[in-house]
Amino acid sequence: MRIYEYGLENPEYILLIHPSLVTWDYFENVIPLLEERYHLLIPALPGYDLEDASQFSSVEKIASTLADELLQKGIREVTTIYGCSMGGSIVLRMAVDGKLKAKHYVMDGGITPYQLPWILTRFIALRDFGMMALGKLGGEKVIVKAFSSTQYSEEDLKYVANIFRHCTYRTLWNTFDSCNNYQMPKETLRFSGQVHYWYAEKERKARDWDLKYMKKFVPDTVFKSFEGMDHGDMALFYPERMAQELISL
Repeated sequence: MRIYEYGLENPEYILLIHPSLVTWDYFENVIPLLEERYHLLIPALPGYDLEDASQFSSVEKIASTLADELLQKGIREVTTIYGCSMGGSIVLRMAVDGKLKAKHYVMDGGITPYQLPWILTRFIALRDFGMMALGKLGGEKVIVKAFSSTQYSEEDLKYVANIFRHCTYRTLWNTFDSCNNYQMPKETLRFSGQVHYWYAEKERKARDWDLKYMKKFVPDTVFKSFEGMDHGDMALFYPERMAQELISL
């Protein structure tokens, strides 16, 4: 797994984990605002690294592999692990694994496992995969509209189209199936670090199940809503706010 690093001279680490359908440069607007204060670690997750032919496997495997690679670098604790959407799923799984310690675990619109009968999860996975397959066939505008009310530029749409061309159907299936159904303990969870769940005002309804899950299984979670934003908007369109929030933790 390729891990990009900035601010190498700084003693405090922040790990930034991108959502699906983008790659590590999703954080390009945030990097200049944090690299003078923190040592930033930004992985290009398998399946979304445009420089190799890897495939997304599962939330569990990628969370474990990412922690192992950082441990091999001699990094055993970071200040914050931040992840958006799919990245938020990986953050929660890393907190459960406990290999890499963190003072703060931030899930920004993070996806939690469905608490539904198995057969229903299959229908949902097929629905989501069908939508992604349409995007790969050239309907990226449909995907953007389905996941966010934010108006994207032509340049943004070309970026999305490039990601879809790179992603295999296996990566798309594994991403959405695993994010919706990754394995988690069934008991109440408490961690040495603080768990934060951030969500955008415009995605509040879509995150209803995730909020209920966190309240039930991670009751010490600190929740925060951001007005005027939609799913995945913060790093792209509000980088100053994101940097401010991370610094203030």
